[in-house]
Amino acid sequence: MTVKRPLFRRLYRLPPLLLLLASLLPSAHTQAETEPRKSPNDPNSYRYLELNNGLRVILVSDKEADKAAASLNVAVGSGNDPADREGLAHFLEHMLFLGTEKYPEAGEYQQFIRSHGGSHNAFTAFENTNYFFDVESEFLEAALDRFAEQFSHPLFTPELVDRERNAVHSEFSAKLKEDGRRLLSVRKAAGNPNHAFSKFSVGNLTTLENTEENPLRPDLIEFWKQNYSANVMTLAVYGPQSLDELERIVKHRFNAIANRDLDVIKHSEPLYSPEQLPTRITAETLKDSRSLSLSFPIASQQANYTTKPASYVANLLGHEGPGSLFDVLKRAGLVETMSAGLGMDTGTHATLNISMSLTREGLKHQDDILALVFRYIDLIKADGISQERFEEMKQLALIDFRFHERGEPVREAMRLSSLLRDYPAKDILSAPYVMERYAPKQYQAILERLTPDNLVLMVSAPEQNLKNPELTKWYETPWQQEPLTVATAVNQALAEQLALPPANPLVPENLDLVTGDSMPHPVMLSGSDGMRVWYARDTQFNTPKANVFISLRSPIARASARNTVLTQLLVDAIKTNLNSWAYSAQLAGLNYSVYPHLRGVTIRVGGYNDKLHELLNRILLEFADPMITEQRFRIARQRLIDGLENKSKNRPVQQTSEFIQTALLNGTFPEKEKLAAAKDVTLDDLIRFGSDFTKAMDPVMLAHGNLTEATALNLAKQVSAVVLSESEQVAVERSRVKQLPDGETEATLNVEHPDTGYTLYLQGKNRSYEERARYQLLAQIVSSPFYEELRTTKQLGYIVYATGFEILETPALGLVVQSPEASATTIDDAVTEFANRFGAELAKLTPSQLDREKQAVISKLMSKDRQLGDVSARYWREIDRENYDFNSREALAEAIKDVTLAELKQTFEDTLIKRHRAFKVLTGQGETNQDEILSKLRQRESVAP
Repeated sequence: MTVKRPLFRRLYRLPPLLLLLASLLPSAHTQAETEPRKSPNDPNSYRYLELNNGLRVILVSDKEADKAAASLNVAVGSGNDPADREGLAHFLEHMLFLGTEKYPEAGEYQQFIRSHGGSHNAFTAFENTNYFFDVESEFLEAALDRFAEQFSHPLFTPELVDRERNAVHSEFSAKLKEDGRRLLSVRKAAGNPNHAFSKFSVGNLTTLENTEENPLRPDLIEFWKQNYSANVMTLAVYGPQSLDELERIVKHRFNAIANRDLDVIKHSEPLYSPEQLPTRITAETLKDSRSLSLSFPIASQQANYTTKPASYVANLLGHEGPGSLFDVLKRAGLVETMSAGLGMDTGTHATLNISMSLTREGLKHQDDILALVFRYIDLIKADGISQERFEEMKQLALIDFRFHERGEPVREAMRLSSLLRDYPAKDILSAPYVMERYAPKQYQAILERLTPDNLVLMVSAPEQNLKNPELTKWYETPWQQEPLTVATAVNQALAEQLALPPANPLVPENLDLVTGDSMPHPVMLSGSDGMRVWYARDTQFNTPKANVFISLRSPIARASARNTVLTQLLVDAIKTNLNSWAYSAQLAGLNYSVYPHLRGVTIRVGGYNDKLHELLNRILLEFADPMITEQRFRIARQRLIDGLENKSKNRPVQQTSEFIQTALLNGTFPEKEKLAAAKDVTLDDLIRFGSDFTKAMDPVMLAHGNLTEATALNLAKQVSAVVLSESEQVAVERSRVKQLPDGETEATLNVEHPDTGYTLYLQGKNRSYEERARYQLLAQIVSSPFYEELRTTKQLGYIVYATGFEILETPALGLVVQSPEASATTIDDAVTEFANRFGAELAKLTPSQLDREKQAVISKLMSKDRQLGDVSARYWREIDRENYDFNSREALAEAIKDVTLAELKQTFEDTLIKRHRAFKVLTGQGETNQDEILSKLRQRESVAP
């Protein structure tokens, strides 16, 4: 489902606290305008203010935060682009980072943020552009000084204008072969040409022409002046400082942004003109994937956020329980996934969308699917609107609001700056949850628009054999548009299976917290029938939630490429059988995943602990005896084959990185071997494999959160009784990484993409904390200068970065470039030149500068846990790496503190200059040596401890 909070149907008695919350949430008009309504579980303090220049601000004081963050949202996006300068809003987003009057150096902002433990970025959407960063909390004021200057005094340095248009063009070029961008270009071409959405939003060298006759910089500055104004901006600042201190910091800097008293642009044109409807759009994909989407134009829903009629309707349309539209279509072998929800909403017009991924059979039966969709819509119209359904949706929203957990500061800042644009300040925290009243007329108004005459149907698949296709501008995607006629005849056998969702039996009732202090780390429990069971009671986040991980490690899971394929198919069968039943659990605040890994399969369940055991038991029963039909096997195997074949169409640097991991990681196999195995396996093979999988096991479990020790042991007994009763206990060793030979190993991949992909993987000599510390610190110091020189100065491409490339605690540095024009030799020469030049810069590093970079790495490593899931995941990683002291972060942080400049310089010399243990992987469209290199590296010994 694409809708954030699904709909529920069973009424339960709310605890007194929730009853109180329910009475307060919809109104609360008595609260001060400067303090938004917040969750009872939210310890943060908030303050809303409007600066003298009209900039609206939300301040968040979180005394426990070790990171601070800010996000500024501008109500300007690609929809504001001039017709003769498509992509200008996106280009402006790029340019604002590249120097201001006070900080003129192009890379100064990035370097400051990076050197103080932070990150930064921005994105341009149709109606918004959002800029954001995080940083160590004590450096918030200095970071905001730089951030604010970008909006008040940008330089738009002339020589950088031409450089950065090349970067935008590289971004455009890098995604030319990505179906997401290609299909978006079809939607734009097929829509209302008078609507701004139809414009090309990315930009390239043509639309951003920069010549004497048509200079770009004057247009850029004019666009900035005509669109950027304090009164169309919203700012969120998040940090541990007091609200008064945050207000002082913000007022001092952001009042300098000019208020040009601009109006936010209104898009009054419909997204699809009435004469276009109903219409069918057919488009060709490059990857082997098939999708069908229905888009119904409706009125804007922005004013209805307190009643959420679109969410009400979409939750019924996108339900996945027994008898739902999705369940019937999936069991028929026609669809694989489905979602429903509000699409674009411009404040005047909106769309309600239903999207499906199709099987090959589904592509052949589009008319049957379409007819069944409208039969289900008729069912909702007749019997789907009820007070009981609304009350359940409201109840679960209240529970979620009551037990809201804080996110990462930068994500919170981004969320709040965006919400502040759309909602009154008093509602920005509660708006996603509030369900003020039952509004049947609003639900019916949307349902009345879901008709065959008001439909844009889009079907995408490879090799559509279009008769007279058009090609979209820039992306050259074949497509055609024609009038749509919806068949009235429906497959009666399928239609008779349709049913509205029943009451949800898994809505939590007991929301109490267990007694006892939170434990500092897990302990191993005894009395668990041979399975290692780790347990930690944890209520530090004041939520009645828990997470349970069960790793069913099997020696046969990764014994061969064939077994890897069979493990994936087994997991698919389990998840498919679970889906319709477990969907109710997901709606009720529970979540689960079943996923294959290098040692077997992990089952994870989480959420409100009240009925978590019921979900786990159902998953275990499916695992113990999965029902696998011939139809499901054929569909799952074909999906797997398609996925493996589609990897050859990924962007070049994705393929180089995956090749490195396949070559070096024990238990992984080349796509070619897995593809051959997938085409060869049979249903009988899978059934036998499912039976053999649990014959020998190395099971491990973690129970963490709002659970007692007795509950944890009971869950472990469930696992033992259902899955492990006849299993032999064995040890399944952890995977290891192959040690590269001395010197440089080079591999060339044959990739059908116009860009050149380049990844230089530089491996450490062992897995000690000391070596890992040196490589992490080196990655920190090299990252910004590498980006600045190869992307900004040399303009080699949009995708350029240096990063830590650690795999299973094996340290490494990765240098990655994807270029639309430069050859692999040119890129490698630039990397060598950078290394030679930067060596001299590294030698000048002062002790205080080195300490600053160390602290930046440590602050990221030791960042505070914000939610229960953060702690659970960290504990689970420690159990996987068999560190039962649960102190990897602390040990690595201590090792980072001890790195000397001499050690760092030696590591740099060995790694980037001499390229000891280097693996260079390039892409091209000619000869390849990848099989030879794979064979050579897979014979190597593992990296030493």
